[in-house]
Amino acid sequence: MPVDVVRTDAARTDAMGGDSTHELVVVALDTLVDGVHFPSDTPARDIGYKALAVNLSDLAAMGATATEAAAVVSIPEHLDAGWLDSFLAGFESLAGSLGVSITGVDTVAGALSVSVEVHGRCPAGEALTRAGAGAGDRIFVSGTLGDAGGGLEIALGRRAAGPRASADELMNRLRQPTPRLALGESLRGIASAAIDVSDGLCQDLGHVLEASGAGARVDSRLLPLSRALLEVVGDDEARRIALSAGDDYELLFTVPPDRVSRLECLQCVESTTEIGVIEPEPGLRVAGPSGTTTPVPAGYRHLVSR
Repeated sequence: MPVDVVRTDAARTDAMGGDSTHELVVVALDTLVDGVHFPSDTPARDIGYKALAVNLSDLAAMGATATEAAAVVSIPEHLDAGWLDSFLAGFESLAGSLGVSITGVDTVAGALSVSVEVHGRCPAGEALTRAGAGAGDRIFVSGTLGDAGGGLEIALGRRAAGPRASADELMNRLRQPTPRLALGESLRGIASAAIDVSDGLCQDLGHVLEASGAGARVDSRLLPLSRALLEVVGDDEARRIALSAGDDYELLFTVPPDRVSRLECLQCVESTTEIGVIEPEPGLRVAGPSGTTTPVPAGYRHLVSR
């Protein structure tokens, strides 16, 4: 079966449905490494949850319906069977809540890491990719941005936790991100391009602009920020983190002006916020609090132990 590999975090293959309609089989595969993609003191249950969530997020960014998942877990000798049981509880909890079948979980001895492969399906011709954004398209994001980045700073001791409830909320967003599968499916035929925010808003939007051959302007005053993040880091720092930090796994997508009204009908599916516009001039421009253009923040690197 030929594989259609595109500039995204998933691959597509052609398949024939039982009713003779064509579908795309969408496959995503990613590995999370201790000290790189999650702090070493992360609870096993949260590692299991997150390892599946980040892969399902890749399917969401393509508008695919998730169907099944499998994992290979490399476990150091000092971790006992209880650690694996807890890992599986997190993995199975998320899979069960989303109707995703687990086809297998294999274990090997070695440094702590988790590789997950997920499969999904999407009607032929309706999959979302990074390419397709055109001048005048509006830029939207789901949920709130920067929460996981704030949680990571707390986890690494770089910032005081602040109010306990707010700190707990940020830590939960870091450890248990929500894959926006329902929203991704609903964006078929509406969004012109999409990606999930794993490496930071500016960096991931840059991937869309590169694939689409376009530029963009983002207004930092429009960024959706949670009360928890604002309470912990303050307004200015919250906007900086929202632009640059990764691990939120929200969807970033573009919508042509004549389809925006259709998006408004999806607010019951997921909260979305317009933050900018696609422009014909290459490059990304960010408007700061005063409305003037500010330097684009550096991209996010998954090296949490450094």
